[in-house]
Amino acid sequence: MIDKITVNTQSSIKIKDSKIIYFDPFKITDKLNDADIIFITHDHYDHLDIESINNVKKDDTLLVIPSSIIGKIENNLFQENKIIMVNPNEEYEILGYKVKTIPSYNINKKFHPKENKYVGYIITINNEDIYIAGDTDITEEMANVECDIALIPIGGTFTCTYEEAAEFINKIKPKYVIPIHYGSIVGSLSDGEKFQKLIEPDTKCVIKIN
Repeated sequence: MIDKITVNTQSSIKIKDSKIIYFDPFKITDKLNDADIIFITHDHYDHLDIESINNVKKDDTLLVIPSSIIGKIENNLFQENKIIMVNPNEEYEILGYKVKTIPSYNINKKFHPKENKYVGYIITINNEDIYIAGDTDITEEMANVECDIALIPIGGTFTCTYEEAAEFINKIKPKYVIPIHYGSIVGSLSDGEKFQKLIEPDTKCVIKIN
C-alpha cells in the first residue's frame, strides 16, 4: 500500500487504489480529472485549493469536507449529491471505504482552533488503516489513533514540529510513517531526514517529499 501513496507537496496526497483518492490537492497544474474522492481537512489556501480541485475532479467525483467550511465551496463546483459533509469523531462509509474523522487542531497556537472542527482522516484500504492527520499539534484525541500508515505534519510553526511528531509516532507505532507539511511553505527539506532519524525501528519512515 505504501507504494500507492504519493505526496505532491505540503499535504497534497494521492492514493491510487481501485479508486483514485486525493487529500488536500495543492499546486496541481495538470488537468488530470481522475479523482473519485477528494478529502479536504480544512480551509487554508494550501489545503483548500480550488484550482487544484478543478484539475483533479471529474463529473462524478465525491467531495468530502468538514461541515464547518462548506461555505468556502463555490455553489457550482460540485452538485449537492456529490458533497459529503463530515464532523470530528465520526465514522462514515464512502464508496466502500471505511473512514473515521479525527479532530485536527492546535494546542498552543491560534492557526487551527479546535472550535473550527477541522479534521484528519483514517481511511481503511485493503485492510490497512491510513491516517492523514491534517494540520495539527499532538492532541489528546490522537493518542487513541491506531493505524498501519501515518502521514503526519512535521514543519512546525502551524503544526507540530518534527520532534513532537516523532515522539507521537514512536508511541502509536504504525508500520510506516510518511512526514508531510514541510519543505515548501514552512520547514526545511532537511526536517524529513531529522524526523527519520528519531523514528524507532518498529516503524519504517518513508520520505515522499524531496
